[in-house]
Amino acid sequence: MNGVIDRFEENKAVIKLDDGQQVIWPASELPERLTEGDNLRLVLSTVGDGTAEREEMAKAVLNKILKDKNPNE
Repeated sequence: MNGVIDRFEENKAVIKLDDGQQVIWPASELPERLTEGDNLRLVLSTVGDGTAEREEMAKAVLNKILKDKNPNE
């Protein structure tokens, strides 16, 4: 979904979408240096429960520990 920064109101950005709808978004949650008229691409994604991410992190930590214990391998 594409939009453009229409204006800033206090600490919020008003983003006008291609279909004419407006989204009010905290300015602090946007990339720095955006100004009125800048084009944006809005992407939504699901977070899930985070299990796969935690498993990958645990594997990486375990691999590092095992590698540090056995530096010759």
